[in-house]
Amino acid sequence: MVRSVLETRAAVRAGSLTAVDAAREALHQLNTVQSELHCLTEVLEAQALSAAEEVDRRLAAGQKLPLAGVPFTAKDNICTPVGKTTAGSRILSEFRAPYAATVVDRLQRDGAVCVGKTNLDEFGMGSSTENSAWENTRNPWATTHVPGGSSGGAAAAAAATRGIIQLGSDTGGSIRQPASYCGVTGFKPTYGRVSRYGLLAFASSLDQIGCLQASAEECALVLQAIGGHDPMDTTASKCPVPDGLDPLEPRVKGVKIGVAQEYFPEGIDSEVASIVRSGIDRLEQLGAEIHEISMPHTHYANPVYVMISAAEASSNLARYDGVHYGYRTSDSEGIVDLYSRSRVEAFGAEVQRRVMVGTFVLSAGYYDAFYNKACQVRKLIRQDFESAYGKVDAIVCPTSPVTAFPLGDRMDDPLKLYAVDVLTVPANLAGIPGISVPCGFSKAQLPVGLQLYGRPFEDDVLLRLAHAFQQDTDFHLQKPPVCAW
Repeated sequence: MVRSVLETRAAVRAGSLTAVDAAREALHQLNTVQSELHCLTEVLEAQALSAAEEVDRRLAAGQKLPLAGVPFTAKDNICTPVGKTTAGSRILSEFRAPYAATVVDRLQRDGAVCVGKTNLDEFGMGSSTENSAWENTRNPWATTHVPGGSSGGAAAAAAATRGIIQLGSDTGGSIRQPASYCGVTGFKPTYGRVSRYGLLAFASSLDQIGCLQASAEECALVLQAIGGHDPMDTTASKCPVPDGLDPLEPRVKGVKIGVAQEYFPEGIDSEVASIVRSGIDRLEQLGAEIHEISMPHTHYANPVYVMISAAEASSNLARYDGVHYGYRTSDSEGIVDLYSRSRVEAFGAEVQRRVMVGTFVLSAGYYDAFYNKACQVRKLIRQDFESAYGKVDAIVCPTSPVTAFPLGDRMDDPLKLYAVDVLTVPANLAGIPGISVPCGFSKAQLPVGLQLYGRPFEDDVLLRLAHAFQQDTDFHLQKPPVCAW
């Protein structure tokens, strides 16, 4: 029997299911779909069963464990105490983290069991999971198509399995966009709501850990477990995670939701626009008040994101030099050549591209014209949201302007690939929460995602809106052709 996360938790609590059996069930599902989807970089079978046995011992000793026996995977840029943490890169192909990320530590403290690491674009740099140094993950709705990125492995696993917590990270839409493409719920909390300690940094002012699940209700359960202040992360907020997220109450009636024409830009797929507008109509029928708003600086979001994220990546990835840890070339002449060869041989093309762009925009003579100007426009984008939230409680729009595209379709044109993130990057620039929920299917039977933005630290408002929408629809319950449930 395949269970949801909530059903697994309830069964273990009731004593009708052991943590070991829950782990075996999750491992069976993952192994069933792995050969077709390539969604994992590592299945941690022996380690998971050993950890599950320990959970069963803790339960037998009378310990109260909120997530006892619930399996979870971690995106392979999140440090785990077992297995490797490669960030999808050759430069970390043999790296084993000496510590666990705070989110992993909190899940394990509550009795959850790590069963695997999911595939991603190298260091989170990509929108299709085709930039991984290992394998291209495939979409369970159409294996000739991408699952989105960079959390494509987690998204594909979330769609093809049930009852597993899937941790991901979101720098410019890396949770929400693949959630849209794979027909699952993708939740990016407010920046600072969840500790980033143990997340291998891409762009530190934008990165945020979240999850990809079957439902908003599961996302709320995960947030309750991993959210909250962490002294190991100076950007982690002391604002408490709201009580009452478990169980989650649907709430739509009287909520003011804004619709901005800028979020239905020229070039958006007409089928996507129509399906999302039908989803907005459904929210209105459920009692939401729909208001027209304007977000005038939206069209600057993508170039601003590219410059700021590349600049921060250039700085963060400087530590991978072939000396301290990670890949080291076997053929070099002197220290400078060692640095250069190690990075050229081990970093993929997209990472090299972004590091070079970032180094350029931070260089003397160009800093003010590019990086500093991007930071100034970022402030204007934040002000757009502040102004809108004086009138509405949330904002609704498509998650992506297109559905999942064929493998290889955009790899020769980076700008074409970056364009699919145009509707997700504003949330990261502004530091606000965002969630993508399935709202329909294209004629080709590819999922379409509806995205909700909320005020900073009103993550619960978004989760309740999304839960209410899912209580009234069944898009999130549909089975993809490749699945184990």
